[in-house]
Amino acid sequence: MHSGIFKVCLVVVTAIVNHPLLFPNNDTSVPANDDLIVQKLREREEILKKQQLELEELLFREQEPAGDAKTESEEPEGGARWDLWSTVSMVIFLMIEVWRQDFKDNSHEQSKEEEDLVFIGNHCHGVTLPNKPMLTIFHDQYIRATTHDAVRSREFVEGFADDLLEALRSVCNRDTDMEVEDSICVGSMYENWRVNKPLICDLLVPFAPPEPYHFRCQPWVSDPSIRPDRQSFGTILVCGPDDNPSGCVCDKKRLGEDMLCLLHNLTTNDKKVNEEINLLCCKNSNYLDVDQVMKWFQTTVTKAWSKISHKYEFEVTFSNLDSPGALRVKFKSGKVISLNVTPVVRYEDSNLYFISHFPSMPREVSCSIQWMLSFAVYERSFLKDFAKKLPDNSCHLSCLQIMTFLRSKQCHITGPSGLTTYHLKTVLMHLLLSQPCSGWANVMLEERLRDMFRSLEKSLLEKKLLHFMVGNWKLPDTVNLPQHFRVAEPVNLFRSFVLNRDLYQQTLSMFYEMLKNATVMINEYSLHLPNGSASKPAH
Repeated sequence: MHSGIFKVCLVVVTAIVNHPLLFPNNDTSVPANDDLIVQKLREREEILKKQQLELEELLFREQEPAGDAKTESEEPEGGARWDLWSTVSMVIFLMIEVWRQDFKDNSHEQSKEEEDLVFIGNHCHGVTLPNKPMLTIFHDQYIRATTHDAVRSREFVEGFADDLLEALRSVCNRDTDMEVEDSICVGSMYENWRVNKPLICDLLVPFAPPEPYHFRCQPWVSDPSIRPDRQSFGTILVCGPDDNPSGCVCDKKRLGEDMLCLLHNLTTNDKKVNEEINLLCCKNSNYLDVDQVMKWFQTTVTKAWSKISHKYEFEVTFSNLDSPGALRVKFKSGKVISLNVTPVVRYEDSNLYFISHFPSMPREVSCSIQWMLSFAVYERSFLKDFAKKLPDNSCHLSCLQIMTFLRSKQCHITGPSGLTTYHLKTVLMHLLLSQPCSGWANVMLEERLRDMFRSLEKSLLEKKLLHFMVGNWKLPDTVNLPQHFRVAEPVNLFRSFVLNRDLYQQTLSMFYEMLKNATVMINEYSLHLPNGSASKPAH
């Protein structure tokens, strides 16, 4: 009987050892293309199965009655023992099978996406992109033709913005209203890679409260209590005279309640200033409210334009109600120029700004006291300084322009996705630091464009694209970013893909469709010279 128990245990052990959970068929440590190893594994599997069948047959024979060798009194005891071990064996086999099925069900959903990604992950390496001559023709005949009037548009916008902001200051009360600084030009138009029409100029307008009030910016970039997808945000605390130990920004002795500060021409109990400030704060708090600032700015811009509109022979309207400074200038000739004048708050004495929203991106639904961080000034400075190290007529901006064009055309076909032009720009800036400067010569356009596609694909599959400025130890010293942001934990710009699977699948599908259609789109919008005659590019 002991031998029977031993055989039962042996059957169980053999089944467990031979179970596919312990020796999966898709073991990635085994080379799939090594026929000899695969054949040996199959032979070993057949031997184990044969041994298992033999043991099961012996177990079945052990269950047969032993005839004259057994007495009637021994049969119930042996049968009871056998029933016990048989039951235990059945339970063990049942537990293993339930565990296996549960494991397969759980892992199936988790691995389904990864299996699909492994399958489609090779597309970028095998995709047929247009060759160098075709890319050059496309860039020279379509992109340059599209952006040839960019310089004149920028000059007009800068002059008009200066006039508008001067009028804005004149309609404000200098003692109680916000102080508006000169505009700062940023974005693709001023980095020379804007492709799509209409050509939109982005301008930042810093503002600050009247003294003795001031803003205290509180970035969340290194706050461990903040969710990873919100670390590129922060809050702005409005501080008044009571928050200053001296009671006045001149840092002299505390003045009496009714005494006048000759330096700042403000009394310490100026209730009107306090009321104006409170209108821009979130209810029952001292935090600057995004929605209130947007309403204030839009109202003030409207008053400013009404004051100077008689000087111009064009119309100015708000092109986007969700963006307070999204203006559309329409001339009598029908020409249209768009500009985004966005209110921002400067972070300390740096070129980092807290922005209400990014006009080129849909505004996220979030708490109204959360402001986004904008590194646009640093990014423009980096691209401008780095271009001095590259060969003449380098192809880095051409790569970004082509990818931006393809993304825009594909989104018109398949609809919007989670992939933005800022993501493409981030990929380019990372590649600039990882590639030798000599590798960006114009003759390397095809190779560098393929590198950008591969880098973007890798980031999408990993759902990880690190912010170029925050926590980037490769950042050149010429980028005078505050040390607090240099040593911070990197921010993942693709964090939304981890949280939103539908958005991720939609974006990934759009990316591979864009790859597949790249050659067709570029050929369609290129200037073909089949018989020496030129045809106009499609629009």
